[in-house]
Amino acid sequence: MSKPIRMFEIIQLLRKAKRPLRAIDIADTLGVSQRTAYRDIVALQSMSIPIDGAAGIGYILRPGFDLQPITFTPEEIEAIIVGLALLPRTGDVGLQRAAEGVIGKISDIVPKETASRFKVPSLDASNWHTVPTSKVDIALIRKAVRNEQGLIIQYKNADDQISDRTILPLVVLYYVEAVVIAAWCELRQDFRHFRIDRLIHCRLSETYFSDMSTQLRDDWQKQHGLI
Repeated sequence: MSKPIRMFEIIQLLRKAKRPLRAIDIADTLGVSQRTAYRDIVALQSMSIPIDGAAGIGYILRPGFDLQPITFTPEEIEAIIVGLALLPRTGDVGLQRAAEGVIGKISDIVPKETASRFKVPSLDASNWHTVPTSKVDIALIRKAVRNEQGLIIQYKNADDQISDRTILPLVVLYYVEAVVIAAWCELRQDFRHFRIDRLIHCRLSETYFSDMSTQLRDDWQKQHGLI
């Protein structure tokens, strides 16, 4: 999570808090270290954000502070509404929960007349899908892609053959009938696609590939005619 996003999240947490929040509480919620939370709070205070409190006691956001409203065009609003409505088709429960947070945050910072369109949408989409239930948590896979971290998987292919592999996950692809990981497979020394519903086990490895992720994604796109 980048620093600007963390700082926005801290403001949101403090706005909704009914009691002072300790840095450790903020750090746990955001998945960062307590030291990082302290630094972000100090940075916000230096930007004249009215945060009161101290280490060990907790922090509050003084009443009256609000974020600058965001203006969307009508078509931008409709694009967001439809995009969020389509999420159930992915079968990704974590993203569906995140969508509820998105709606709440947007409603908090857009003008009132715009917020009503998110709370009672004028557009909707069927949540019907045929994505099979997965044995592993898709959120873990998205985390690996986001952090550019390797995965150790046990995979059963269409012929019911089981193999253990270490992969570098590059992209999560949401199809109508399945969710697929596009990855560099160390066993095959090539790009491979793995259906998430065929994963038996999946865990994070200690390998990070940030130094080669851009090149790998470019090569994958070229191999599949995407660029």
